[in-house]
Amino acid sequence: MSSRTARLSPTETPQRETPRRLVEWGPANIPDATTGVITIDLGRIRANWRALAKRVAPAGCAAVVKADAYGLGAARVVPALYQAGCRSFFVATVAEAKAALSFAPGATVYVLDGILPGSAADLLAIGARPVMTSREEAQAWAALAVGDGPAAPAALQVDTGLNRLGMSESRLDAMLGDGDLMRRLDIALIMSHLACADEAAHPMNREQLAAFKRLRARLPKARASLAASDGLMLGKEYHFDLVRPGYAIYGGQASPRRIAPVEPVVRVSARILQVQEVPAGAHIGYAASYRAATPRRIATVAAGYADGVFRHASAASGEVGGTVSIRGQRAPLVGRVSMDLITVDVTDIEGPVPARGEFVDLIGPDLPLEAVGIAARTIGYEVLTRLGPRFHRTYIDGGD
Repeated sequence: MSSRTARLSPTETPQRETPRRLVEWGPANIPDATTGVITIDLGRIRANWRALAKRVAPAGCAAVVKADAYGLGAARVVPALYQAGCRSFFVATVAEAKAALSFAPGATVYVLDGILPGSAADLLAIGARPVMTSREEAQAWAALAVGDGPAAPAALQVDTGLNRLGMSESRLDAMLGDGDLMRRLDIALIMSHLACADEAAHPMNREQLAAFKRLRARLPKARASLAASDGLMLGKEYHFDLVRPGYAIYGGQASPRRIAPVEPVVRVSARILQVQEVPAGAHIGYAASYRAATPRRIATVAAGYADGVFRHASAASGEVGGTVSIRGQRAPLVGRVSMDLITVDVTDIEGPVPARGEFVDLIGPDLPLEAVGIAARTIGYEVLTRLGPRFHRTYIDGGD
């Protein structure tokens, strides 16, 4: 788990340089039998990308749309970003690349998982660019060169300290020493990935920056890319030729100290199925993990871990777990999160008693991604990509 989860309490949210722009958007025009709805604002996605592109200019700004555009639907998100002016996209797999190219014809699409054994021809056939991480991948790509010219353009990822995917300095030098191989390659982009960009003061950021500058110098003709959503907020020195935001495009704020110029784009709401009065001493949920110390009013909501509500958000007696938002007021989860249901203490909600059929927010204007992630001991990235398929998805577009 990233260290970013430890810096805020479940009730804190990142402090912004300017107030959030909030509009009323939420459940509307949905089937009566829908238990939950995910509302995605395509206009804000476009506005977020444009704000990031302006922030990093004159460097280029790509968009990471892997994992079905972070769970929000690549079929709608990629065309919106293309309309905003984005022409470079990053995905994880060949299948994702094929889909992205169908949504954004003529765009440049990089495949972060590189070239799996036997997949080079598939990548070439759809016109995607692999992000190579080894000499073996480079050889497989070079083998597709026609005649005396190089193979189609590709990217090369170098390791600068993350020790995940990427070519080490010694292996890079060995590959660069293979003149025949290099003549058959067109390395259009050299890239790496920061390990601690969400912590601006972490010394590893400067260490990786220095390492990347050193390795980048070996391929001076290639464009260079180091920063993703967090890294682009570290300053222009980290921007190079291309930045690769993902989470920030979708309204995420991974670092509470350096707030990206973006707005929330997703709202997740679920219906109340039942409201009941629970006497003192009664137990709630599986394993009788929660015992009401005083009489409580409990709402049962049609959402569970099958819909992306984390089981870690459960709250036994004496514990603090996740929350939902009802009419702008927080209400705590009590008892265990189950597959289809959560139980929420609505005793202290002001105004009319919450009613059957009313919507509560699981993510929304009063309950941002970061707060949801912290309450479940995870991060907003996972919150987005874990959203289940049962909720009705609706797209709105403010025209930004």
